[in-house]
Amino acid sequence: MSTQKPNILIVDDDQDILKLISMRLIAAGYHTATASNGIEAMSAISTHRPNLVISDLRMPAMDGMALLEAVHNAHPTLPVIILTAHGSIPDAVRATQRGVFGFLTKPFDSQELLQLVSSALRLSGVHTSEHDTESASWRAEILTRSPQMESLLGQAKLVAATDASVFIQGESGSGKELLARAIHNASPRHVKPFVAINCGAIPENLLESELFGHSKGAFTGAVKNHVGLFESATGGTLFLDEIGDMPLALQVKVLRALQERVIRPVGSTTDIGIDVRLISATHRNISNEMREGRFREDLFYRINVVSLEIPSLADRREDISLLTNHFIKSFNKKYKKNVHSFAPDALEILVSSHWPGNVRQLQNVVEQTVVLATTQIISANLMQKALQETSNTIIPLDVARQNFEQNYLVSLLKTTQGNVTQAAKLAKRNRTEFYRLLERHHIDANAFKNNEEA
Repeated sequence: MSTQKPNILIVDDDQDILKLISMRLIAAGYHTATASNGIEAMSAISTHRPNLVISDLRMPAMDGMALLEAVHNAHPTLPVIILTAHGSIPDAVRATQRGVFGFLTKPFDSQELLQLVSSALRLSGVHTSEHDTESASWRAEILTRSPQMESLLGQAKLVAATDASVFIQGESGSGKELLARAIHNASPRHVKPFVAINCGAIPENLLESELFGHSKGAFTGAVKNHVGLFESATGGTLFLDEIGDMPLALQVKVLRALQERVIRPVGSTTDIGIDVRLISATHRNISNEMREGRFREDLFYRINVVSLEIPSLADRREDISLLTNHFIKSFNKKYKKNVHSFAPDALEILVSSHWPGNVRQLQNVVEQTVVLATTQIISANLMQKALQETSNTIIPLDVARQNFEQNYLVSLLKTTQGNVTQAAKLAKRNRTEFYRLLERHHIDANAFKNNEEA
């Protein structure tokens, strides 16, 4: 299986330089995009995240150092190479101190540039060899064209090479276990077991036994020795999903296991050494949980060596049609159907819906519509019915509160036809706070200033 060509963004106010570098990189097997200044570059990065940025140092409006800082603020793992005709030792030192990957002066040697590009891509987790099938297979279950998700997967690939504990945050149904499994697949432990458990789905009195195992006779019903998941995952990865739901008493024992690398089965007097890489996840706001005394800070610092946050489906709407087509194919095969696609108006509703249940809810909607479809094209009515039924499921309080707040703001702006001052008065909030709320929910008040547009 061949790998996708890396994308490189070239930024320079000299059109001849842009063409020259682009030609040389394309000849070397890369995809390229160009921008004539830093502002254009940031717009391009937000739309289609590249794997590498090559930027001139001296440019109008936003120079290369300002672009470097903006890139690293938005995408900390995206490497930047600075290229300039005004190279000097102070410039190079300053650029290196601020996190630039490489620094080349014009006129540059083509071979030196290509070597630097190859090194930057390799160290940032991008593989360019067509023989490196693993570079694609480790994340094969995660379908995306979202720049946010690509940035997240780049970080995941970097951390996978280490044994650092990873803490994943994301709403229910956003794909936390898929990301955990991808990290395991990309790690040196991929040949050993990946063991997952949902800490919120198992009763407290059974969770300890599931994690640490138990000895025969340890309690009523323990008719034989039971190997726990920490021991089952030896050499591999243990994924503790919804760790925010774990009881405090058990958090103490998990902390000990991680600190001392040993466990003690329930009813046993003997410690067992463990060798696992821990990945944990939760949909809860863990800072609130610690503040309320429901989650131990010392355990959080132990599991949160690297933190990754999965965006909600509503924040990666460009993935909805991609995922929908994938699910249609999957359920066609499962149910022996021949559904081709959603009708345009049905797809429009899909893309504009809130999706409180995220990818899992989208999957359920597609499955239900494929099962009930009597034609090759799924109608808006059938899709709407499935969407309403899946929306009736209970969602977490913080998700429900967020959805209510978003709907409330939209309703206010429709009522006031986009007049923020009036909307803020109705909500009994000052304009500054109201603008912050709109920004948090990605709502543009201007879209409501005309009833037909709204």
